[in-house]
Amino acid sequence: MSDFNHHDTILYLDGVSVSFDGFKALNELSLYVEEGELRAIIGPNGAGKTTMMDVITGKTRPDTGDVLFNGDVDLTQLDEAAIANLGIGRKFQKPTVFEHHTVFDNLELALKGNRRPQDSLFFRLKADQHDRINDVLSTTALSDVRHMEAGALSHGQKQWLEIGMLLMQDPDLLLVDEPVAGMTDAETEATAVLLKDIAKTRSVVVVEHDMEFVKSLDCRVNVLHEGSVLAEGSLETVQANEQVIEVYLGR
Repeated sequence: MSDFNHHDTILYLDGVSVSFDGFKALNELSLYVEEGELRAIIGPNGAGKTTMMDVITGKTRPDTGDVLFNGDVDLTQLDEAAIANLGIGRKFQKPTVFEHHTVFDNLELALKGNRRPQDSLFFRLKADQHDRINDVLSTTALSDVRHMEAGALSHGQKQWLEIGMLLMQDPDLLLVDEPVAGMTDAETEATAVLLKDIAKTRSVVVVEHDMEFVKSLDCRVNVLHEGSVLAEGSLETVQANEQVIEVYLGR
């Protein structure tokens, strides 16, 4: 990948390795995500998907390799808070919403996340911030339940709310970990539509096990195996790859 111009990309990983007690979680991992791209990452358990997310968000420091954001920002030199402020949002598998607050209040609290506590005490929503919350409610199909307590939402709606809370921070890159685990078929379909919609204005990387869902995302796919990229291309292309069938799909 050395001849590749990483300045056209939002995320560039090259030769990234991470070891835990002798186990290589990532092994010379190299991949890049272009600006405004939706990308799916698949692979068996232990393939390095979570470690990759941890490295991008500053939770784990790689032993070797480059991790660059927006051309030349070296993520390996920054802590988690600094990386989040740069415009990288991460959605974990289990939703963490404020259960006893309304959907609207959850989004408002996410907006306040950028402020000092003393500012929040005197915080009043400005018109454009109100509009922004309404936009996110609309994007996440939660407008009709804006006054409902988050704890009363369905599992799928909680996932969408958490994605909405990340959108309030206006990230350039959204990392989403297994968003449809535990969702109904209808919620799964709606989530694919939501993520494709979000990817019109920012880059989205989705780590997922559900092949039907990945198919509905209709995007470029990386298959990880033993900490490095085994195959890359459309889902059809990687599903036809003999090595992929052997290590992953054939199980």
